[in-house]
Amino acid sequence: MKVQRRHVLAATVAVAAAAVVAVGTGLGFADTTPGQSSVCSGSVTFFAEGGAPAATSGRFPVGTRLRVTNLDNGRSVPVTVTGPSGSCVLLNTAAMDAIREPGKNVVRRNVVERLDAPAPPSAGPGGGETRPGSAQPGAARPGGTEPAVPSSVCSGSVTFFAEGGAPAATSGRFPVGTRLRVTNLDNGRSVPVTVTGPSGSCVLLNTAAMDAIREPGKNVVRRNVVELLD
Repeated sequence: MKVQRRHVLAATVAVAAAAVVAVGTGLGFADTTPGQSSVCSGSVTFFAEGGAPAATSGRFPVGTRLRVTNLDNGRSVPVTVTGPSGSCVLLNTAAMDAIREPGKNVVRRNVVERLDAPAPPSAGPGGGETRPGSAQPGAARPGGTEPAVPSSVCSGSVTFFAEGGAPAATSGRFPVGTRLRVTNLDNGRSVPVTVTGPSGSCVLLNTAAMDAIREPGKNVVRRNVVELLD
């Protein structure tokens, strides 16, 4: 009789535990991963700029509202796109600080969600969103005050991810093995790099490549040219 009661009690406890897990999962306690698929692929990094949490983008137009979630710690931050860049989404300092792991400058496991409906495309010339390649730094400025430079295969700012080794880059546009040269137009410094993997940027430098061309204290190169070497 005692043995039967123990079996009944154990079965009751198991059923109750399963019910708790089922309820917890339904309420979002047991699984913190966002259910919506990401509108960007690859790692998310940042550029050193102050102000409230915001982002730049080479895919979404100014004013687009996004939410970026770090899947390693469950932290999310809503941002508004304030300008173009070479990344699908590039966070500013405040946005990155809101979701980053201590000591890390890149969020590899992430979900980027669009919080507003996309606007209809503009039919007029020059309308619509800024896309990679739509603004090239190859022409001289009005008045002839600045000489022409080679056209760039990427548009927007260039930044980096904190990874060691020889100068290299990741890219969301060029396959592994592609050789590129990145030039900082503010100081004339260039660095040749080889693409070693995918990212959410047209070109995303590693630490050594960024150190070769950056201005002191800056983590982003706004005026740049990216050339295809092969």
